[in-house]
Amino acid sequence: MSSALTDLFPYPIVQAPMAGGVSVPTLAAAVSEAGGLGFLAAGYKTADGLYQEIKQLRSLTGRPFGANLFMPQPEYADPAAVDVYAHQLAGEAAWYETELGDPESGRDDGYEAKLAVLLDNPVPVVSFHFGVPSPDVLNSLRRAGTFTLVTATTAEEALAVERAGADAVIAQGVEAGGHQGTHRDIPEADGSGIGLLSLIAQVRETVTIPIVAAGGIMRGSQIAAVLAAGASAAQLGTAFLATPESGASAVHKQALTNPLFVRTELTRAFSGRPARGLVNRFLREHGPYAPAAYPEIHHLTSPLRKAAAKAGDAQGMALWAGQGHRMARELPAGQLVEVLAAELGAAGTALSRGGAL
Repeated sequence: MSSALTDLFPYPIVQAPMAGGVSVPTLAAAVSEAGGLGFLAAGYKTADGLYQEIKQLRSLTGRPFGANLFMPQPEYADPAAVDVYAHQLAGEAAWYETELGDPESGRDDGYEAKLAVLLDNPVPVVSFHFGVPSPDVLNSLRRAGTFTLVTATTAEEALAVERAGADAVIAQGVEAGGHQGTHRDIPEADGSGIGLLSLIAQVRETVTIPIVAAGGIMRGSQIAAVLAAGASAAQLGTAFLATPESGASAVHKQALTNPLFVRTELTRAFSGRPARGLVNRFLREHGPYAPAAYPEIHHLTSPLRKAAAKAGDAQGMALWAGQGHRMARELPAGQLVEVLAAELGAAGTALSRGGAL
């Protein structure tokens, strides 16, 4: 990776921006202080909320950090399909004694206002999910001294990222927890994602900009593997979700290693966009019928998810997690960075001696 980014943090370890209250300032600060790159997630924040979190993070660390934005989504949802799904969820609303959310609320997530915050108060790194920002936006951030990253799930998407002028691409494999960062939400492509190592190879043959690898990474030896495959750094989400600094609920953290949840699956059940989570009752019962409608389904199910979390009911929550969730370690975030760095060093030594990663 270009020195403009590698000079920012000692270890090639990026804490993934996990929206929904997981990537709080305390988590990002702990990761950055330990030598990784901490990230804030502004996807569901207001512009003022983003500003306040940046302010708080800067009070906790003087080290570089990043902020993530969701790209605005086109209006392609079928209202009739959303209505049908709402009727299907009526029983859930009755069970949790709450109302369904308004699917039309919050389509404008304040992208332009949040972008203005990042241009008026520049942060070292900004990443984008669900699409590619315009070249003008990327150029404006570059002039402000910000390094830009954009998620891609295919080589074709990575090429679009490079052509738009981003500084680097996040290659997100299908193993990743949470939302897939596909640029176009095509229902017929559901479940056809590319494994991370294959994706890195394809992206490396397609673009010249640096690659940050994301998807199911939980150990330093896996970081060594993606670096050997051509990435310059690794982005980890689920590994940091279990840390005490994470804003995830205790129920969510415990579910990562709970024997009741043995696998993950991509689903539209909670948000209307493909996202990987632990397979629970809600996902099994509603996933097959959820339409491609983001953010409509996200807003529709929001009260249900909040009610389930309040009740401590893991079977009704969106338990986002990558395929490596059973390898989660309940370590403080700073200590986890140090352990990952040590594992990476050991794997690199083994590789130089001809041993296995």
